[in-house]
Amino acid sequence: MSESLYHPTTAAMAQRRKELAPHTHEAFEAFGKAVFGDGALPKQTKQLIAVAVAHTTQCPYCIQGHTKLARRAGATPEQIMEAIWVAAEMRAGAAYAHATLALEALEEGSE
Repeated sequence: MSESLYHPTTAAMAQRRKELAPHTHEAFEAFGKAVFGDGALPKQTKQLIAVAVAHTTQCPYCIQGHTKLARRAGATPEQIMEAIWVAAEMRAGAAYAHATLALEALEEGSE
């Protein structure tokens, strides 16, 4: 059995986080409910955005949690995978776009 770098969150850990900063914890939970509730964007769309962002930030907890929440909100596996591909393109696109910084540094270095 291999050990994981990312330990599963337990109920005890969640309770400890809440005990250590109860007001902040409550505010964070309220913020999450407000953000992911229906608004100008439906819940499903918000969860698909969260799946894409989670892949961009590479947070395994967020990937697992928001993928499950997206499914519960009615997203299909195909929609979830498409959101992941959008994240992949954005991340690759950012690397490509930032090449201008390297090219500029190369120009400055040759002067």
